[in-house]
Amino acid sequence: MRAEVADPAGGGGNRICRREDGMAAGRSRILARASLADRVSEPVRGCAGGGAGGSYSRYGGRHTASSGGWLRAVRAVGGSVGAPAAGPEAPRTGSDTTAQEERVVDFGLFTMPSHPPERDLREGHEWDLRTLRWADEYGFTEAWIGEHHTAPWEPHPSPDLLVAQSLKETKNIRLGPGGFLLPYHHPAELANRVAMLDHLAQGRLNFGVAASGLPSDWAMFHVDGMSGQNREMTREALDIILRLWTDPEPFDHMGKYWSVSKTDVMFDTLRPHLKPLQDPHPPIGVAGLSKNSDTLKMAGEHGFIPMSLNLNPAYVGSHWEAVEEGAAKAGRTAHRGEWRLVREILVAETDEQAMRFSAGDMMGRMMREYFLPLLANFGFTDFLKHDPDIPDADVTPEYCARRNWVIGSPDTVVEKLERVYDEVGGFGALLVFCFDYAHAPEIWRNSLRLLMEEVAPRVAHLKPKPPG
Repeated sequence: MRAEVADPAGGGGNRICRREDGMAAGRSRILARASLADRVSEPVRGCAGGGAGGSYSRYGGRHTASSGGWLRAVRAVGGSVGAPAAGPEAPRTGSDTTAQEERVVDFGLFTMPSHPPERDLREGHEWDLRTLRWADEYGFTEAWIGEHHTAPWEPHPSPDLLVAQSLKETKNIRLGPGGFLLPYHHPAELANRVAMLDHLAQGRLNFGVAASGLPSDWAMFHVDGMSGQNREMTREALDIILRLWTDPEPFDHMGKYWSVSKTDVMFDTLRPHLKPLQDPHPPIGVAGLSKNSDTLKMAGEHGFIPMSLNLNPAYVGSHWEAVEEGAAKAGRTAHRGEWRLVREILVAETDEQAMRFSAGDMMGRMMREYFLPLLANFGFTDFLKHDPDIPDADVTPEYCARRNWVIGSPDTVVEKLERVYDEVGGFGALLVFCFDYAHAPEIWRNSLRLLMEEVAPRVAHLKPKPPG
């Protein structure tokens, strides 16, 4: 499991405390990373927080378990590691260059969640839970869960419900909304709800936020997305949430969209008291789709986790420019090791099976009936093309499977991942875009298993370069 604690907005530097715990990964993946295991015995450097009552390992922030589980897992397969530090040690100052140089690409999930319109809502929820249990079993490090209100193919309006239930059914994987649509939530109520969820998660929560991109959602909540009101509301709401979590003093916020007061003690016993377990708050992630994405600029500006949604790799590469632009504005240096890429991935025993199970099954159906028409209506079809002269009508699920998706046998997927990594210039985590294979669950389960047991060890050489 990986734990990250990001600086509060406006703090100095994009400093992340990370932890890898003993995960139920396959023997091959543990051995592939055994050479990195000596990191867990070293104290973290350059991480905000600490002080009395809190200690850090390089992969653990305050309020997280020790890294002994990872050590036991490595030793169980014959690995050797350095001796753990003797007792808690406070964080030291300075940049954590060594950790950045040693980090390898992680694997996670990104689920809309997506289900065919005829799927019963409860049955869809149960499929998502099953997928998250498999991901935890195979050693995926994180999962992000979306929120939508008016899309029958993306029917889940409450990612925290899925997170809360999955926390009870998983052990190591980090979970979080990917993200809460901030224009549709009062920031004080959401701050309190997420703080409580962080305590339930015991250090396993990520906090993803988004501005909302569906015009039908805008219409339901009377938000003028065409003018950018959704982005303004998102920035203001997030500023309020972070201030409620980090400002110890009472304050009154009278903004353009929200009015919030953090009161002093009232009637001797009443006061705002809810704060997250992770200090100063759960890691914050933001997703972006368009070129020069405002949300990805915000990620760079505040040191949040940037996530690029699934488009042509050549186009997605431009997303990093937005992250760096935001970082430069705030005097930060963005680190590619924090960048998440969302990709359609399906691994099978052969390339022929992978094509049949993807373009010829639910991945293809979802793309054909929903996602490709939606992108076309938004004017995004060009972003899926390897050549701008390709006619729009030729951009089919089969075209995407050949040109954009990461599908095939383990050998083929390794080659494609290396190519994508080189095309975009490097990233820190690959997030599998999830689909509903409840009608043929072994296809999806086997794909997740092959990805972690056969592919992940063979791409452990992909290490994002440290900033600078």
